[in-house]
Amino acid sequence: MAEEKTMAHILIVDDEASMREMLAIMLQREGYAVATAEDGARGLALIKDNRFDLIISDIQMPHLTGIELLREINRLNLELLVLMITAYSSTEEAVEAMKLGAYDYITKPFKNDEIRLVIRNALERNNLQRENRELKKKLGERWSFDRLVGKSPAMKKVVSLLERIAPSEASVLIMGESGTGKELVAQSLHHHSGRKNQPFIPINCGAIPENLLESELFGHERGAFTGADKRKEGLFESANGGTLFLDEIGELPMAMQVKLLRVLQEREFRRVGGTKTLPLDIRLLAATNRDLEEAVGAGEFREDLYYRLNVVGVELPPLRERQADIPLLVNHFCQQRSGQSEMPLSTEVLNCLLDYSWPGNIRELENFVERCIVLGWEEQVTSDSLPPNMISRAKRADSFQLEVPEEGFALEKWLEEAERTLLLDALEKSGGVRKKAAELLGISFRSIRYRLSKLGLGAEDSSPMEK
Repeated sequence: MAEEKTMAHILIVDDEASMREMLAIMLQREGYAVATAEDGARGLALIKDNRFDLIISDIQMPHLTGIELLREINRLNLELLVLMITAYSSTEEAVEAMKLGAYDYITKPFKNDEIRLVIRNALERNNLQRENRELKKKLGERWSFDRLVGKSPAMKKVVSLLERIAPSEASVLIMGESGTGKELVAQSLHHHSGRKNQPFIPINCGAIPENLLESELFGHERGAFTGADKRKEGLFESANGGTLFLDEIGELPMAMQVKLLRVLQEREFRRVGGTKTLPLDIRLLAATNRDLEEAVGAGEFREDLYYRLNVVGVELPPLRERQADIPLLVNHFCQQRSGQSEMPLSTEVLNCLLDYSWPGNIRELENFVERCIVLGWEEQVTSDSLPPNMISRAKRADSFQLEVPEEGFALEKWLEEAERTLLLDALEKSGGVRKKAAELLGISFRSIRYRLSKLGLGAEDSSPMEK
């Protein structure tokens, strides 16, 4: 507490020398830094040239009254706490001072303990307000679209779309493989919307057991089921007025999809076991790493819910399609983890990072950077820091050759292995979506189904959407 007081700078503005002296001595003994001014004009000059945490000003003064000083402070847009003191107790003056933003109003004569308490409370409030401003600033920086690091065309396109849709109330479906930063995008959308000062409630639809899901989402009344000994507010109710983020929406059971659709259509819900209908005011964001169109075709996801969620679709590119962003992301995570602005990568390591398929996407890259920081480096990060899975993939790539050995080889077996390797690689790069894997290989969807089935890598059945 003493440290906080020494940091507080207080200006006393009063035309009575005895009052200025008495207050200055008292506050300096309390540990505050104190300056004084004999009238409002001198006080204003000091305020313009110095930083003060609190102004204690008399109201009745020559040259510039306390009320006029307060008006000037407001005109200059200075965020200052002002405590008014006067020997002329007047309701009109008090009301006017408070309207102009004065923190408090105290009349002479006053007890020293009284003014000490008022000053302490004023400075504590000032500290809280400053901390809140700094917190909001940090939150703004934390969820700024600049946090979506990248200069690749794919990421520039994503950020441009996010900036356009953030202020709207439209539902957004964020699509992308695991680890591509879907929740970061959802948080950024919320903090750039008109609901940024309201709750942001994330729900992982795949992490809640099915038998508890309805109660978790909508809440329940006392006695709704065994063990429900009191009313519980659900996550939907907690998000009222703010943003609801349904992560892994593709894992939502069909029965809950029906209930969710009704809630989104009607904009109201009931707690489990309740009869009262509660209004719902939320912006809905959802995310999935599944191909929901494929799930709709397979009868695993409701088509009407899909279109209700996908008013605006945002597809996050996998890291393997953002090679230009990899060095930027490495340095970004290095700065976050160690404070160093750059991680010096050897040419061998950089080439390996650029050639690697990154099945875990940005999350996997972040883990790689943390590994390098833990292991340390002298002049640069070398291949010794590469995890085993990256080294084995590099060796597999080097082993692929199109040269007939002197002793000959089994062509059919080699072709089968090559086909298997390419099919598995395409599936990995497409996040297991066969339609995308077929596009990567330049073959039809029927062809990839046949080849996977022939090699024992996939079933013959397919959905209407896939066909």
